Amino acid sequence: MMEVWHHTLEAAPISGPCVVTLGTFDGVHAGHRELLRIAAGRARAAGLRAAVVTFDPHPTVVVAPQRRPRLLMTLEQRLEAFAAEGMDLAWVIPFSRPFSELSPAAFLGGVRRALAPVELHVGRAFCFGRDRSGTVETLEAWGAAHGCAVHTLALRAPDGGRLSSTRIREALDRGEVEAAAELLGHPYTLTGVVVEGDRRGRHLGFPTANLAWEQEQLPAFGVYVTEACLPHHHPQLESPRLGLTNVGEKPTFEGQRLTVETHLPEFEGDLYGARLHLRFLHRIRGEARFASVDELRTQITRDVATGKAWWAARRG
Repeated sequence: MMEVWHHTLEAAPISGPCVVTLGTFDGVHAGHRELLRIAAGRARAAGLRAAVVTFDPHPTVVVAPQRRPRLLMTLEQRLEAFAAEGMDLAWVIPFSRPFSELSPAAFLGGVRRALAPVELHVGRAFCFGRDRSGTVETLEAWGAAHGCAVHTLALRAPDGGRLSSTRIREALDRGEVEAAAELLGHPYTLTGVVVEGDRRGRHLGFPTANLAWEQEQLPAFGVYVTEACLPHHHPQLESPRLGLTNVGEKPTFEGQRLTVETHLPEFEGDLYGARLHLRFLHRIRGEARFASVDELRTQITRDVATGKAWWAARRG
């Protein structure tokens, strides 16, 4: 069981020595996961704890709110990903304006007091401290002075390009969920509680689960093949199953409200109040306005057939 701290730099307990990795880790993408796995492996080999130091809220929320990104993961998702990659301890430092003004030396001093790192693992572009003045070179000089080995990892995408949370957001903004999944190392996932909607899907003959999603980033408006899962709540959804998910404002009905609605073929049951996980696998089409309800119903029938065929070809 991974231990989780929610402590300021000054209030953290003592839990060293550790192998430590640092970062915000939005999305915990494929490069982040490699970094975490390396740190966990080094810790196991040395008989030490593996610790990840991260921040909440995202630093830009505090220092540049006009540029804040749409986050790919909730804090809960990040912590689950850290645990899955072998971290023994996750230290979530509350990111505040005073914390953002700390010098790199003050930040590292606080980390050293709590965790006594014997190794630090970071991405090659990692920056920290007031005005992002701390760099990998800063870390290396500090490590040499304090007996801590510093290891860096170049975060590269499978195509050789940059691997970043920003690039993943850009892919999702275009509806390219398969490209996003390649960068993440897993399908992009929305989580949340199923709430009551306007029941238009049921009236069309395609009932939907209306998701009150928790993430800030959505894929582009459109219809997607998704993998729906409701762990430990409904026997028909304990294993992943096909979903057809519409992200958008339902322009045929002059929609004014953004919704995420999922039709589960051959599923019957009441999901209201349950937590649903939706993994986005493939985009069928963009959002469109239809001239009539009958025309929309015909298109949804085609979408369901397309989704079933895609799922059968890849998931058996």
